[in-house]
Amino acid sequence: MASEDLVLLLPLPRLQQLARDWLAEDAPWLDVAGWAASHGRSELQEEAVLLCKSAGVLAGSPFFQAVCEEAGCSVSWKHKEGEWLEPVTQVATVRGRINDILLAERPALNVLSRVSGVATLARKVTQSAKGAGWSGQVTGTRKTTPGFRLPEKYALLVGGAGTHRYGTGDLLMLKDNHIWAMGGITEAVAGVRSLIGHTLKVEIECRSLEEAFEAAAAGADIVMLDNLSPEVLNVFPVILPTAFIFP
Repeated sequence: MASEDLVLLLPLPRLQQLARDWLAEDAPWLDVAGWAASHGRSELQEEAVLLCKSAGVLAGSPFFQAVCEEAGCSVSWKHKEGEWLEPVTQVATVRGRINDILLAERPALNVLSRVSGVATLARKVTQSAKGAGWSGQVTGTRKTTPGFRLPEKYALLVGGAGTHRYGTGDLLMLKDNHIWAMGGITEAVAGVRSLIGHTLKVEIECRSLEEAFEAAAAGADIVMLDNLSPEVLNVFPVILPTAFIFP
C-alpha cells in the first residue's frame, strides 16, 4: 500500500478533534502576540513556507493539515506522504491570516516533526532487518507518548513497520505480572478464554523456553519471547508450533 493511501485510515472527526485539542493546549487564553503581529492587517492573506531541514521520511501531513485548517489556514503540499526528503527542501506552503498562521505554527510543526521522526526510524530499522535477511516484521508496542498513540502508530505504518496492537482491546496480551497474579501460564490462558469470544487472539509473554512450551500447550495464539539471547531465539522457528514474536 502506498504511503499516501494510508491517510485514508485516519478518521476525519478524530483528526479534527486532535487538532482542536492541540490548539487548545497551546493557546488556551487570549492570543496577544498574534493580535499584535496582525494589528492593522488582520484581513490580509499571508504565506508561510514549510522547509525540511534534515533528511528523513515525510509523515504526519494529515495531522499538520488538520491543525492548519482548524486554525483557518490552507495547505498546499509539494511532496507526498512517505517520501524521503533531503535538506533543504520546500515541503508545503501554508496560507492564511498572519495571526492564524502563527497560532497553528507550533502545534502543526510539533506533530509533523514527531510523526516524521518515528516514521524515519521505523524505515531505517525495517530496512536494516531486511538487509540482514530477516523475513519477520518489525512492529511497535503500545509504549507510546500519552495522548499521541494514533499519530505514532500511524507513523509506524508510513515507515513500513507494523503496529502490533493499538490498545488492550484488539489483542489480549498477558504479561508476566498478569501471569503471576493468575497463578501461572496455563491458569492464565484458561482464565481468559471464556471471556474473550472467538475473535480475539491471546498472546503470552514468555521469559524462557519452558514458558514458551507451556504457553503453546495451553493454547496461546502468539508467544512473545521476552529478553532472550540470540542463541535461544534461533531455535524457536524449528521447535515451537505456534506464532511467535520478538519484542
